[in-house]
Amino acid sequence: MPVVAAPPSGLLLFIRYAFMPNHLGYCGGSDQEVLLEHAAAGQADRRLAPLLAKFTGAFPYLRTIAAANGIRDPFDARVVEAYWLGNDLLDGVEAGALFRSLEERFGRQLTGSVRDQVLRKPPQGARPFHLFHVLDVYRHLDHDEIGMAAMESCRISWGQVASVAGAELVVRRQPLVVREGKLALGEAADERVLRSISDRGFADDVDVGDWVSVHWGWTCEVLDQRKLRNLQRWSAHHLALANQTI
Repeated sequence: MPVVAAPPSGLLLFIRYAFMPNHLGYCGGSDQEVLLEHAAAGQADRRLAPLLAKFTGAFPYLRTIAAANGIRDPFDARVVEAYWLGNDLLDGVEAGALFRSLEERFGRQLTGSVRDQVLRKPPQGARPFHLFHVLDVYRHLDHDEIGMAAMESCRISWGQVASVAGAELVVRRQPLVVREGKLALGEAADERVLRSISDRGFADDVDVGDWVSVHWGWTCEVLDQRKLRNLQRWSAHHLALANQTI
């Protein structure tokens, strides 16, 4: 499918969530500075779309969501939001579409019982949502399965701002923990997260009491109640699904 430029909000929303793992060298190309500059300034550019298509972990999920909902542009803001935070578009993705995408992408990387386990998840209710990828796919792709610290950093979490301190926020956030052998959200605790690098970031207007999304210790955006509820709902759904095979 060719990359079609999206309305500005979709491109910039994708960067808000993809920037930090890209900055850390985990995914995407080598365009971190360009992405940060454009997103922090709110300046969308049609030339950003091919750069974002280099995020080969996320982009195929966007295509699956878009195709299932009759949306031409994989960087449509509704599609981008569905992948990172969850929304009603995920309900429009049939199990077969996600199954075929997973089999095509990971069928040779995953073997034996792990492969079967992952491919059983779409009929059980998995959707092309970031946390599904983290908990049920990403953690199996390395020779040694990734640990709790990586899963905790990689998932999109949410927290309420307790204080603002320059380039950092203190947010009260629930960590991912293991409780009686299953993944769960622990007791909320204060934690410092970045909100800017070289005075550039995506939460300039944040206030104490606001809810924010966090990815790899980075503040992605201030969440309104709709986005917060969607993130909580779809995270709980996929956490329960992952626990079926933990």
